[in-house]
Amino acid sequence: MNLGDYKLVPSNSKLASMPQELQLAHLLINQVGDAAFCLQENSEFLYVNDATCRITEYSREELLRMRLQDVDVDFLPEVWLEQWRSLKSQGSLCLKSRYRTKKGQMFLMGITLTYIEHQGKQIACAIASDRSQEIVEFSMQQYAEKSKDANIELHQEVSAQYQQKEEELKTSVNLLRSTLESTANGILAVNFDGEILCYNQKFTDMWQLPKSITISRKCKRAKSFFESQVKDRQLFRDCVWEMEIQCASERYDLLELKDGRTFAHYSEPQRLDDKIIGRVWSIWDVTEFKRTEAALKLNESRFRTLAENTDASVFLIQNSKLCYVNQAAEELTGYTKKELLNNFNLDQLITSKKLRQVNKLDRAGACEYQEMQIVTKSGSQRWLACTVEVMDGLLDFSGKPVEFVTAIDITDYKSAESEVRQALEQAKKLSELRERFVSMLCHQFRTPLNIVSFSSDLLKRHLHQWNEEKTRSYLDLIQNAVHEISQLLDEVLLFGKAEAAKLECNPRPVDLQQFCRDITAQMHLATDKQTSIDFISPGDCSTAYLDPKLLHHILTNLLSNAIKYSPDGSTVIFELHCEDEEVIFQVKDAGIGIPVVDRQQIFEAFYRGSNVDSIPGTGLGLSVVKTLVEIHRGRIAVESDVGAGTKFTVVLPNRIAES
Repeated sequence: MNLGDYKLVPSNSKLASMPQELQLAHLLINQVGDAAFCLQENSEFLYVNDATCRITEYSREELLRMRLQDVDVDFLPEVWLEQWRSLKSQGSLCLKSRYRTKKGQMFLMGITLTYIEHQGKQIACAIASDRSQEIVEFSMQQYAEKSKDANIELHQEVSAQYQQKEEELKTSVNLLRSTLESTANGILAVNFDGEILCYNQKFTDMWQLPKSITISRKCKRAKSFFESQVKDRQLFRDCVWEMEIQCASERYDLLELKDGRTFAHYSEPQRLDDKIIGRVWSIWDVTEFKRTEAALKLNESRFRTLAENTDASVFLIQNSKLCYVNQAAEELTGYTKKELLNNFNLDQLITSKKLRQVNKLDRAGACEYQEMQIVTKSGSQRWLACTVEVMDGLLDFSGKPVEFVTAIDITDYKSAESEVRQALEQAKKLSELRERFVSMLCHQFRTPLNIVSFSSDLLKRHLHQWNEEKTRSYLDLIQNAVHEISQLLDEVLLFGKAEAAKLECNPRPVDLQQFCRDITAQMHLATDKQTSIDFISPGDCSTAYLDPKLLHHILTNLLSNAIKYSPDGSTVIFELHCEDEEVIFQVKDAGIGIPVVDRQQIFEAFYRGSNVDSIPGTGLGLSVVKTLVEIHRGRIAVESDVGAGTKFTVVLPNRIAES
């Protein structure tokens, strides 16, 4: 190599041109212990000394066919371009990086780069020395930077999801409030502690409540006001003000007010799962109903006049057939009076009903309160609150008893009730998800962080006493722990993107057989267990239209689980079948299996089987796999026997790109 034509830029020093001096310089550079080499702008090696070959364990011929990224673990093309620009402007540059030998050993190098020009070429001359004693600090610095970035991104993802759930919950609550305000009934809700939680405007209007009174069970003025309005104070206390919240039964009461009005009070416990969390009252004015009932007892003609002028739907039923309906009933059901009275089948109208006992004010006799669900002529479903009483001898319909039914539409109330339950369930699921997430992070991060802390502490105290082999064993522990944390963060971030619907399916032609063989080879190299993978692909599976990135996540996760939960020495069967419109992947192991009680929840986030014991895991893998399969418009199924193994089957359409 002729060094006499090189010149240092921007230095103005001159190189001797004597051949003997060049020979001595060549001998000298090959005798030094530090690696010396020259690089082009594209990072190709132009020259390497003997120390470079010795340190990297590659021959000179091999290195001269290689580029810097083939030995530099931390090499990034964009970073190299930035470093090259800095080198040209400054003339020299110092940096640190990790190099990997031909046998895979990793060590830290301190590198000094000097920029020169030779025969119109731009060249970087490097002197690199072993700085392995600093690898602990370097690894911890890299881990800290990566963890910081990952934690920031993870925090942003979790915050975004939480904010989205919170907005959805606010929307549900606002919708619920709007529904409660639009319903024709007065609504009163009491929480678990017995305190009034909410009420709508209709409730205050019905009771003509002054604005100066605060509605609270602890407010004596409120209690005195309500008791001053009703005829039977004790009944009001029993059915509303002093009713036990933990009462599991439903209740229907009629309260007469001193001003002549009559209110119907229906209440039922509100449950979250099997736990009572409060009670809700629905109150409506039945004054007209009571007047109608009184009129019936006096005269049928007066009854018809009142029934036709009330907003409530009125039905008279005799021998399971309708013998009278008012105009409100026609409007409610969508059927004409002629249709309803001409041998109409009531089962065609009523789809379900619940019976409840009514406590009458006069304590004499009883009528039924029924909650009915009907299907109108147009096909829509409506919920009705009905009072049913037998009018024996009070109305003359051929001398036979008649059932008197008055009904009001409570569909809005039932919808609001359903939305309350859904909002509570959503809040409960969000809380459980957050608890599982925090528990998983604490548990999974603790072990590798303890390893890093323990190993780095030992290295700090004994670095100068231990030999290289013992030192490297602890460095390997730190490296493996950092890699484990990195994989955990990647898995959590992938789950966050999947949950936030930020993953897209971009199908393209994939050689599935070669794709699966490559994954099988990767899994063999990545595992330390003595578990083999048999890849089977009968038939022709040359090309399918799938997203290779998503498919890689699906298959590597299933294979990784199969290896993790299988005993050493066992075999995992990996099968690929291609049909006209579908591609079928099957992963079968001989591992611990999945208990029946866990199979319904195995695809939920952060859920792990009850028999995994101390086997590490996040509980995210199968949840992410299911999401990725659904993004592919596919499906996944599991078959398992405890102690005998598990088989996962993934079916994906192979013509996504054409759809």
